Amino acid sequence: MDRKKFIKTSGLGIGLAFIPGISKSNIRSKKNASSDKLDPKIIKDKKGEVLNVLGDIQTHKLIGSETANQIVEWVDDVDPGVGIPPHIHTKEDEIFRVIKGQVEIMVDGKVSVLEAGDTAFAPKNIPHSWKVVGTEKAKMITSAFPSGIEHMFRDLAKLPAGPPDFEKVAKICGTHGISFV
Repeated sequence: MDRKKFIKTSGLGIGLAFIPGISKSNIRSKKNASSDKLDPKIIKDKKGEVLNVLGDIQTHKLIGSETANQIVEWVDDVDPGVGIPPHIHTKEDEIFRVIKGQVEIMVDGKVSVLEAGDTAFAPKNIPHSWKVVGTEKAKMITSAFPSGIEHMFRDLAKLPAGPPDFEKVAKICGTHGISFV
């Protein structure tokens, strides 16, 4: 018997609605008060704030002001050869999910090539880096939590086009708790 049929015929679905602590009203009342003010959001593929962060074309889908500063999420659309050298975050953890292409990622000294469907987790205070490898552009969804790093990306996107001035980049990153190793 499939799950839907089981729930319908057993009455389990109806019974769960009456168990204390399971009803929607009880769940909502236990939420953090700040999350009650959050608005749901649907972001289509081509929507979001687009930033060119030193060749990493980022489309920001969710930012801290929309998530009670819990998370920021963006889509990286990156040419082969583009990446970020080894660095350490002191404020946020990151998750990288490859949607298309190949991304070589290093986390805590371990190097792997991620392909579509692969995910990596880089906790704060752990060195990590990434670079698009192969011959095609990569599309990667990156999440950072808590939020805040989006402010650094806006600052980096304001730098003039051309080869980046590493001293300026390092200074901007440093003010946001990120250092290169």
